[in-house]
Amino acid sequence: MRLTRAAVLAATLSIATAGCGVGPSDRPDVAVQRPPVTGTATTSAAPASLPDAQLPETDLSWRECTQPTLDLLGLGPAPTGLVLDCAEYSTQIDAAGTVLGTFRTGALRARLAQTPTDVPPVVLTSGADRSSTATLAGLAIGAAGALLAARPIVAVDRRGIGTSQPIDCLPTELRRGLADNAQFVSGGDPVARMAELSQDGTIACRDFLQPYEGTFDTPHAADDIEQLRRQWQVEHITLLGTGNGAKVALSYARKYGDHLARLILDSPEPVDTDAVTSTEHTVRGAEAALTAFAQRCVGIDCSLGTDPRAAITDLVRRAAAGELGDISANAVLTALSGFLGNPRGDQADRIGELSDVLAAAGRGEQGPLRDSIARASAATENDGQFVNRCTDSSLPPTPGKVTELMDTWAAEYPVFGEAAAIALMKCAAWPVSAAPQLPEQLDIPVLVLGGVADPVVGNTGQSSVTGALGAAGARYAALTWQGFGHPVVTHSDCAQRAVLGYLSDGTLPADGTACPA
Repeated sequence: MRLTRAAVLAATLSIATAGCGVGPSDRPDVAVQRPPVTGTATTSAAPASLPDAQLPETDLSWRECTQPTLDLLGLGPAPTGLVLDCAEYSTQIDAAGTVLGTFRTGALRARLAQTPTDVPPVVLTSGADRSSTATLAGLAIGAAGALLAARPIVAVDRRGIGTSQPIDCLPTELRRGLADNAQFVSGGDPVARMAELSQDGTIACRDFLQPYEGTFDTPHAADDIEQLRRQWQVEHITLLGTGNGAKVALSYARKYGDHLARLILDSPEPVDTDAVTSTEHTVRGAEAALTAFAQRCVGIDCSLGTDPRAAITDLVRRAAAGELGDISANAVLTALSGFLGNPRGDQADRIGELSDVLAAAGRGEQGPLRDSIARASAATENDGQFVNRCTDSSLPPTPGKVTELMDTWAAEYPVFGEAAAIALMKCAAWPVSAAPQLPEQLDIPVLVLGGVADPVVGNTGQSSVTGALGAAGARYAALTWQGFGHPVVTHSDCAQRAVLGYLSDGTLPADGTACPA
């Protein structure tokens, strides 16, 4: 059931208050952060006392949902042998008891015909970037399926996203204005217009969500995963966090680290950084991914011609000038970044698909582009993501700083920069929450994956996360993938092999290992 303002009291969230986030090489021109290890990598053995995850004693009530899920996500027919199962379970709105009631959390299990039935599952969260179920489905249809062939994977959607109980708090025009970076809103400069939309959106959603508006942060998302562990009646789980989901996984490690058998952080967001720095990391990654896309596009003689980047830059410029009618510049970028950051494992082989869409739009045929915008917006820009991201957001810059960044980033990052600066105002009115606390002590080894051209989080989160892990006393290994896309594990069979070795006995690859594109 979709929650609307009128339906709150009748929804399953019954609340009682108690006091009250190829052609030429596709390797972009981005440096790997540490010298890559090549040849035969050494490994770091796990301690003998490392715990193992267990099979669920009391499982969820799964129902087969393979083709309906793939159809909903636009992923086409199911590969032979793939089985997707859907389930829901109830989680406390606030484990601390500040707000009473339950929330419906959605889960998806993926397995292949050859996946063993006597091995414990891996729990996956992609946080607020995209639904965890979509991330898992993307991995499941990819060619690099070694991980899924060895272990079932269970994805847990964050509150209000994917198959979890949805949130419907933004009026249609307000939602559209935020999605368009206020391009078609009259009055004032774009920064001022976005600030006004942020205020209206914040009021609408926080009013709609009362009294549980403060329960959409990463620590509460970690509580939802802990509820799954308890429902399974197991002592230890294996957790894979991708992108923003890595912050959820770190919050879980902080609160429930004694129940972790393995921890994999794939393409993590930077930690302990301000909004401007974090956003600039993302913009750099998006520009690098676009460069890699353009190189591959030329290699297959794609429909964007000999200079795909220039063609895309011009299309964004035309949209910003109003030459594409009601299609905004930010809507074009949403379609572009949605494709570049799509988790489906065969995404790098679908270059011609996006090329044809953008080339058609350049000729005035807007239908395919509108379809791409709608799919990307549904995957990455729903009301639940607005609430979760704003709840997790750090202190935003001032409007004056954003205006300055518009010019600076437009020059440094010509495709994504200006729009990203304006979008910094999207959560400007949302009350700033304290940053989630990081683990103080972590006794298991941790595998950290990162890509050199990540359009969702950039390529610098790896170093800040490994620093936090080191401060917690954890052993870790960082592995870098030299391709473009997000996350690493859905695209790189090399990374999946490293993950499998780690899952087997806790053995880490050599720190600084590189996987080829």
